[in-house]
Amino acid sequence: MQKQFLKDSLGWGFLLWLIGWILGIILFKMVSPSLIGWIIMPIGIIIALLVLFKKVKGDSFQYYLKIAVIWTLLAVVLDYIFNVQLFQIVGYYKFDIYLYYALTFILPLVAGVIRKKK
Repeated sequence: MQKQFLKDSLGWGFLLWLIGWILGIILFKMVSPSLIGWIIMPIGIIIALLVLFKKVKGDSFQYYLKIAVIWTLLAVVLDYIFNVQLFQIVGYYKFDIYLYYALTFILPLVAGVIRKKK
């Protein structure tokens, strides 16, 4: 189960963050920077839910709680390293980013509750 947990937490957490980050880079040349997060968010929600219900193999709410914590920590740390430090994005932390962090934490919890009921 340890290998599966590492895949579900670090593997999928990093991959989901990377997808959003790459989309952000692509969109940076196409739309206003203030809209990038709002465009990526629905895509990210759909992909995260697909991963949570099709790929993550948790069997308890605690499993999904741990995933929520790790995914959120990954998002915060990687955003800080690659967006704030590397690209030096001034004013990066706005409402859409805080909502993204909240959803990164909440979506695994929702999946855990739904899975527990089934």
